[in-house]
Amino acid sequence: MKKIEISTEVFVYDDLNELREIEIELLEKAEEALAKAYAPYSEFLVGSAVLLENGEILNGANQENAAYSTCICAERTVLSAAATIFPKIKPVLLSVVVKNTNKQQDKPAAPCGECRQYIFEVESRFQSEIPILMKAQSNKIYKVKSASQLLPLAFQKSDLI
Repeated sequence: MKKIEISTEVFVYDDLNELREIEIELLEKAEEALAKAYAPYSEFLVGSAVLLENGEILNGANQENAAYSTCICAERTVLSAAATIFPKIKPVLLSVVVKNTNKQQDKPAAPCGECRQYIFEVESRFQSEIPILMKAQSNKIYKVKSASQLLPLAFQKSDLI
């Protein structure tokens, strides 16, 4: 038997002023996307924004459905839009903001497992890590350097060959 250890490095910021200007702007764009969220069942609003290598910023929000399995998360919404509008332009930074309308959500929420895999695939396609910023209703921000930090044993193309 062999044991491997996997660790995740998360940077925690207690104030927006600790971030770079572009990171603050991206979080603001994700917060703007909360108004686009359709979450009548969970009332858990999620907005996401992506900065592309060409300087474009796109945002998107979660879209729920009574058949939960057909819901689409904000992260996949915005990354799919980016891939459709700018298919050859690399995403360089992603932000995710959450708001729970039932209670104060102070702890940032990380992307779900499906989104982690999706982000990992985008990173693989462009052969480049995408740092992820996560924020809730407080000013506490989490940052990881890539989806692989959130999904260390990701399923990938080499697993299929």
